[in-house]
Amino acid sequence: MPRRSSHSRLHHEEEGHDAGQERWLVTYADMLTLLCVLFIVMYSMSQVDEQKYNALKSGLSNGFGQTNSSMQGSAAILDGSDASIQPNLVAGNADLSREERERLAHAIRQNEQLRRQAQVSEATTELKNLRAIERQIEEALRRKGLQDDVQTTIDERGLVVSLVSRHIVFPANLASLSPRGTSVVDALSPVLHDIDHQLRVDGHTNQVKVQPRYFATDWDLSSARAVTVLRRLNERGRIPQRRLSASAYGHERPLIDPELPRSQDINKRVDIVVLTQLAPESQPMLGNLAKAEGEA
Repeated sequence: MPRRSSHSRLHHEEEGHDAGQERWLVTYADMLTLLCVLFIVMYSMSQVDEQKYNALKSGLSNGFGQTNSSMQGSAAILDGSDASIQPNLVAGNADLSREERERLAHAIRQNEQLRRQAQVSEATTELKNLRAIERQIEEALRRKGLQDDVQTTIDERGLVVSLVSRHIVFPANLASLSPRGTSVVDALSPVLHDIDHQLRVDGHTNQVKVQPRYFATDWDLSSARAVTVLRRLNERGRIPQRRLSASAYGHERPLIDPELPRSQDINKRVDIVVLTQLAPESQPMLGNLAKAEGEA
């Protein structure tokens, strides 16, 4: 049998070796082809009618931008009425077909209805939670015989616990708590400590237009009273500082009509506000629900 020359064997080995090295190019080329096809398909799917898109964007911006307040939406739910869509929201989009405008109007109405239903649900749950805290506070005060020293209400801020001065919570012209006032704050502290709401202490003076004896203005006196209660809640009630804040209102926000008998004693007070955990846009709904509940 004739023997192959070494040159011939080397030539065939090099050919086989080169073919093995270049086999990956086939897979690489296939992958590039598939990627190219994918990008072409994605690009074609991303093409939209820019005119219609801008018209839709403008309509949505105009429509939602004309909502006056959450209070109006809340009142509509409580009344059982359906808020109307602004006329120019859909009708102004002349570039959209009639069918597209109808679909847009329906989507907006549905979205608004769902949003308001969510607000009602959240506010209803929060109202129940605040009522439970209110009952705990009333029970804690009743055990100490101090139930007549506090008035509680719920509004859009949350649960407002007013330390009224029927039994001299604060002596005249002073920011120091009386012994009875101290007992009231100490009775409230355990309940307030065990909840996770933020607490704001609001100081108020009565409506008598005279300069306080030991303070420059009513603002200073009301501020000092708020800080006194805040410190008691923190230092003796062990409520963390991060949950506490203070505000001063002077004589600007009376609890009852200043013309009523004994209004001076009641309006001179401190409010401990258990702040609602609702989002700002849902807070007016809480006030509406609490008011409707009180009127029922």
